[in-house]
Amino acid sequence: MLKRFLHYVEIKTKITSTFTFAYTIAFLLYQKQTIDWKLTLIFFASMFLFDLVTTAINNYIDSKTNDQILEFSRKTALQIILCLLGISTILGLYLVYLSDIVILLAGGLCFLCGVFYTYGPQPISRQPYGEVLSGFFYGIMIPFLLMYINSPAGTYLTYHLSLEVISLELKVEPILRLILLSVVPFCVTANIMLANNICDLDKDIAVNRYTLPYYIRKKSLILFTLLNYLPFASMIIMVVFEILSPVCLLSLLSIYFIQKNINVFLIKQEKAVTFICSINNFMIIMGSITATIFISIFLNY
Repeated sequence: MLKRFLHYVEIKTKITSTFTFAYTIAFLLYQKQTIDWKLTLIFFASMFLFDLVTTAINNYIDSKTNDQILEFSRKTALQIILCLLGISTILGLYLVYLSDIVILLAGGLCFLCGVFYTYGPQPISRQPYGEVLSGFFYGIMIPFLLMYINSPAGTYLTYHLSLEVISLELKVEPILRLILLSVVPFCVTANIMLANNICDLDKDIAVNRYTLPYYIRKKSLILFTLLNYLPFASMIIMVVFEILSPVCLLSLLSIYFIQKNINVFLIKQEKAVTFICSINNFMIIMGSITATIFISIFLNY
């Protein structure tokens, strides 16, 4: 039963959210930011469960359109989705209760994107902007929400709501720091979807699914390569501006392994054989940079 459940929600694919969570926690600790572990753990539970929901919905819908076989009856599969969604929503609303309306709006946006990724007349998964949205929600929204709930009020933005005036003021320096930090998970997460869509291009066209590789064709391989290297460029910029420690430059040593995986994928784009290269590069890039941030903390440098 448990094995079937883990397969249904594709537990192995949850590296995108958990690695990004760990990466952001490492950054907060390096910045000597006080972490509210209660809010943080509630956020993690809600985030992780909703990540399971989006995958379960994807598999549930695909079982109707792509003849995919479910691990459970359709009734049980739907009940699992509703149960996970219910718990995730309750935790999310509790987090809103403990924080403010910004979490409600940002979390609601994530909720809508997750549901409509595969559901609806024009699901996101069938459109050419899936890479951008997956990178945005996993690579930017997770760090933003996690950093927002652990920062003093007004660190990133201030707002005023009344019957007469609605105002929003963004703090430029913290937002720029957040963007630089988010480049890493944004690129590697988007690259997983890009690699998946490259491998499935012919199959997708056959079922009227026109993803980004359909529109940019061979340039998709150039984009795949670029997205593997942009995280290191962002990391170097953060070191130059003393946002991260010079110790993080040690992660550049991983480029040797990154390039090997890129070379394998450029030769042949086959789902069962070379798609794993994008997963491996995700773990190498996120793992090496996160590890060097933790080393910086340990060395107090």
